Amino acid sequence: MKTYQAKKEDVTRDWVLVDAENRVLGRLASGIAHRLRGKHKAIFAPYIDTGDFVIVVNAEKISLTGKKTTDKVYYHHTGYPGGIKSITAGKMLREKPEELLRSAVKGMLPKNTLGRAMLKKLKIYAGSDHPHEAQCPSILEL
Repeated sequence: MKTYQAKKEDVTRDWVLVDAENRVLGRLASGIAHRLRGKHKAIFAPYIDTGDFVIVVNAEKISLTGKKTTDKVYYHHTGYPGGIKSITAGKMLREKPEELLRSAVKGMLPKNTLGRAMLKKLKIYAGSDHPHEAQCPSILEL
């Protein structure tokens, strides 16, 4: 018997639609990361992007458990001296809910060029409308 080696040409990518309404951020992000990596497929290989395209709608209706809305803080640096900026998870959920979910999923993907390519297949929208009707996405329950 021979071991099957997955090739980039053999991968078929599906489009899936996820409704984020009343879903917990971390559990939703881990399910999306699992789908983006392609770990649900039999041809999964850690060195090939075998994942699907994921469309997330209603990102503004994600829920956070405990006191994360006030206690969880996201930091970034502007690149200038003394340029550290911070924003709480609650404020980020109100102002940029897409970025809140994107950063959670990004932390669950590989930290290399393959992980960045996987993140490009994630499409997040705050409302319930999305411009990907032509791809005929199937609804995914996570």
